[in-house]
Amino acid sequence: MSGRWLQELTWEEFREAKESAKVVIVPVGSTEQHGPHLPLGSDSMVAMTLAEDVSCQTGALIAPPLWYGWSPHHMALDGTISIRAEVLAELLYDVTESLSRHGVKRFVYLNGHRIVNITWMQIAAERAQRLLGVEVVIFDPGYMSKEIVSDLGFGPLGHADEIETSHMYHRYPALCKPERARDFPPPPAPLYSVDPRYPLDTLCYVPSTAARLAEAAPISKGVSGRPTLASAEKGRVYHDHLVGRLVAVINRLQQA
Repeated sequence: MSGRWLQELTWEEFREAKESAKVVIVPVGSTEQHGPHLPLGSDSMVAMTLAEDVSCQTGALIAPPLWYGWSPHHMALDGTISIRAEVLAELLYDVTESLSRHGVKRFVYLNGHRIVNITWMQIAAERAQRLLGVEVVIFDPGYMSKEIVSDLGFGPLGHADEIETSHMYHRYPALCKPERARDFPPPPAPLYSVDPRYPLDTLCYVPSTAARLAEAAPISKGVSGRPTLASAEKGRVYHDHLVGRLVAVINRLQQA
């Protein structure tokens, strides 16, 4: 593995490394269905690979990833593991509290599970800042790529879509099955979008239900979007953009 992962250090090495690193990245993802062409761990893997590349450039430390997310709507398809949001918020807070007791004062929560994770991550971050006196930022690729995704020809944010698929093709090609990718662009919903780029009025996001996903699954196969338009080259540009943005964020935290 590349990057400075906590689980690969001794406690003495961590004690020394934290002084120069100043920042700990906590990758947060999920284990859930990602269509027939991507692995169940895609959300966690994209957070991990971003963390690794950024750690190599900044020296930031990386906490062991949270492989589980809040995924009630994906429980209709096999392999999904959904953890209650309140449990996840407590877990992330406890990770932060533990490391803060060892002297870490600045954290980046790196989200790979898109908008569905953000609410409980915000709750954990607010509590940590209020009770522990630490600084926490939440880095989400959906929000931090608004300047580039349209230029790459990516459609609206979905699930196992051309954005996620391109990223996985670039970083984890051996785990992907392009020949099994199938498009399922959902019909537009009046006054509703989950895409951070969406410029019109919209209702706030609420996770769907497993029953609704089960109804669409025979056709959608768990996909929302056009993964057949994905490419490793688009994924490279997307990945590099996110790495650059996260490096800038961590440099600011390290200089504070």
